[in-house]
Amino acid sequence: MLKGKTVVLGVTGSIAAYKIASLASMLIKQHADVHVIMTQNATNFIHPTAFETLTRHKCLVDTFDRNFQFDVQHVSLAQQADVMMIAPASANVIGKLAHGIADDMLTTTAMACKAPMLIVPTMNTNMYENPILQDNLKVLASYGKEIIEPASGMLACRDVGKGKMPEPEVLFQHILRVIAFEKDLAGKKVLVTAGPTQEAIDPVRYITNHSTGKMGYAIAENAMLRGADVTLVTGPCAMEPPMFVKVKPVISAQDMYEAVTEEYEQTDIVIMTAAVADYRPVQVSTEKVKKKEDDMSIPLTRTKDILATLGTSKTHQFLCGFSMETQNMLENSRTKIAKKNLDMIVANNLKVAGAGFGTDTNVITLIANDMEKELPLMSKKEAAGCILDTILERM
Repeated sequence: MLKGKTVVLGVTGSIAAYKIASLASMLIKQHADVHVIMTQNATNFIHPTAFETLTRHKCLVDTFDRNFQFDVQHVSLAQQADVMMIAPASANVIGKLAHGIADDMLTTTAMACKAPMLIVPTMNTNMYENPILQDNLKVLASYGKEIIEPASGMLACRDVGKGKMPEPEVLFQHILRVIAFEKDLAGKKVLVTAGPTQEAIDPVRYITNHSTGKMGYAIAENAMLRGADVTLVTGPCAMEPPMFVKVKPVISAQDMYEAVTEEYEQTDIVIMTAAVADYRPVQVSTEKVKKKEDDMSIPLTRTKDILATLGTSKTHQFLCGFSMETQNMLENSRTKIAKKNLDMIVANNLKVAGAGFGTDTNVITLIANDMEKELPLMSKKEAAGCILDTILERM
């Protein structure tokens, strides 16, 4: 995902410095070219050799180190960088950056860097809340630097409060958001539905389906990484939703109908991956229905057809539906396009190996009135990219 991208990590003097080794490893696994610059104080918490082993690049500490190839290192790295993250960022280094002090390799590189810069304040709660520190963060934000909020919890000094460095996985997601993809969806509002719905029978039981939400979550994440303003309307799913998207959790088909129609007017692209119940119980018991000796039947009534409703009121929106079939996939999908006024439908067959609910892969066919594009087996994340690529081509 990050092949050809250069990430510069600046590490300052904080006990959280050791966690940046995990972040460097995550970036390298995504094929990023990672360079690490440390302050002298940071070397008291983790040795430069750790980063050199992971990145296969010299870890820079001394601005005047003579044991490297002949170029002006702080300028060279600043020019190579696609993104620079300073984490953990101490109060001392934040103060220097805010006021243009460049007296070591990290701060001189930061001063020369025109790439997006992410700063992760990490310190004692009282230091973080100090008005001087807060003013310095505002100054950096005014210069276009992105400040990542510290986490709250027990700190190394045993105080409890804000000041912890977020976990490496969170920092990794911030870097992905900045450099993983071209921002070809910037300025677009994308609405994605995902997961199943649950239709209550009584306080204990409900009717649902096998949807896990993986495909919808992958599409929401891909759209976010490409710069879109994403709203994810999701039924009950076991996964954590992607970061940096607006999440609207729902339970029933009626909940999803209301959430989607509320967002629809201001949306540019709607992708309905959710497996919405077609029927719900006519009556919902307020008490648990007790079992009896004879059989039981539950009268059902139709739920509102969300896609059909959106199709009839469509103005500027690109409307993409999903069709999971077990037979006559192409014919049934084309019928839905015409009946529901869709711009495109993504079809798959539950009986095809690698497709369907709960898997990390999918086999999909993209269908429009003038198009039929069959794609091979691929990961759902790859499929998400193909779906959005095709939508952009057709808008």
